[in-house]
Amino acid sequence: MKMKSKVKKSNIKSLSQFKNIHYGKRGTKKREELEAGYEAFKIGALIHEARLEKGLTQEELAEKCGTTKSYISKLENNIKEVRISTLQKIVELGFGGHLKLSISL
Repeated sequence: MKMKSKVKKSNIKSLSQFKNIHYGKRGTKKREELEAGYEAFKIGALIHEARLEKGLTQEELAEKCGTTKSYISKLENNIKEVRISTLQKIVELGFGGHLKLSISL
């Protein structure tokens, strides 16, 4: 008597597969809008994480880099996009770090 093994087909998808299915492949309008939104969210999350790591309040960070608590809050919550020159001030003056950018083709 042979036993048949029941192998259940997995419905688990990678993030890339999920985005391809629900937003289309890279280069399509819907997918590029998603990717742009993710990058803006990621920057806000990085600022938030770095601020907490440095033990700074939004107000303290704003004061160090010459902006307002409200602006820092909007960046961290993905309500406002940051200019590269402002991001550089936040990283260098606010966190005492260095901003590194890269372009992948």
